Amino acid sequence: MSQINDNLFGMHTQALGLWQKRAEVLASNLANADTPGYLARDVDFRKALADAGGTPDKLAMAATTPGHIDASTQAADQLAYRVPMQPSMDGNTVDAQVEQSSFAANSVHYQASLSFITAQIRMLRTAITGGQG
Repeated sequence: MSQINDNLFGMHTQALGLWQKRAEVLASNLANADTPGYLARDVDFRKALADAGGTPDKLAMAATTPGHIDASTQAADQLAYRVPMQPSMDGNTVDAQVEQSSFAANSVHYQASLSFITAQIRMLRTAITGGQG
């Protein structure tokens, strides 16, 4: 089934999971904007997607047994610390404006992937029903 999804939806199935994980990380950063010593984190989307097999020059890992680790969740767990643009006195590296703009951009990317998948499903439904439904 994963092979069918990969051929039909491309990288968007893996990207959705990574966009969601990044939204959670950015929301956590925003929630801790006033916490002393909190270090802002972020997902390196390109690296995580490449590690999950989202690039054509790599073979994607396949979970053939229920005990295998899902490559997309493992890649999404690889978080990096964000380098602060302006250090704060309390050691907090969250810049609320940077986090808010990153969160907004991430939301646009998530919605774009979701819209693509929805359009593909709608196209398949039309092909199956012959435009009658």
